[in-house]
Amino acid sequence: MSTDADMMQAAPTAAEVAEQVESVRSGANEPLRLLAEDAEDLAIISAALQDAILRPADIVWERAARRLTVEFSRFCWECGGTRVRAAMQFGDVMAVKSRGLPRLPDTPLELLAIDFEEVEAPGGKVTLMFAGGGDLRVEVECLDAVVADLSDRWEARVAPTHLDPVSEETPSESAA
Repeated sequence: MSTDADMMQAAPTAAEVAEQVESVRSGANEPLRLLAEDAEDLAIISAALQDAILRPADIVWERAARRLTVEFSRFCWECGGTRVRAAMQFGDVMAVKSRGLPRLPDTPLELLAIDFEEVEAPGGKVTLMFAGGGDLRVEVECLDAVVADLSDRWEARVAPTHLDPVSEETPSESAA
């Protein structure tokens, strides 16, 4: 017989998250599930969601419930060469604002990074930054974000590529 205490599961620590990511890298292929309660946790989520693809229609803000849900096609950096449907949900959302994002619901967006700026602890502003310069700012009473894989993985048609940083030398300096 299980009790309510048996069914409740504590949120994973950063060490447990790192262990889970490592188990995925080693081939365990378990779905990714992450929780962020501070900027350090959110940085791990940002890395896991780098190069995720979504559409504006995949962003759902439930104002009355104070919840924002975003669904993605996540590139599985930890598995190499696959994608998976995933979702991220923020709780305790007070406001959502966009800047420079397309208004057409099916326009593809590529997530570059997620950042957290603490304003009044434990609250602050979460910024989702997209290729092309657009961003989505989520004002939260406290940072409470969850990411979970929702589907089986499939082979990615194309792996994301990143340009190498341009050398700060000018051609005349390198010739000297």
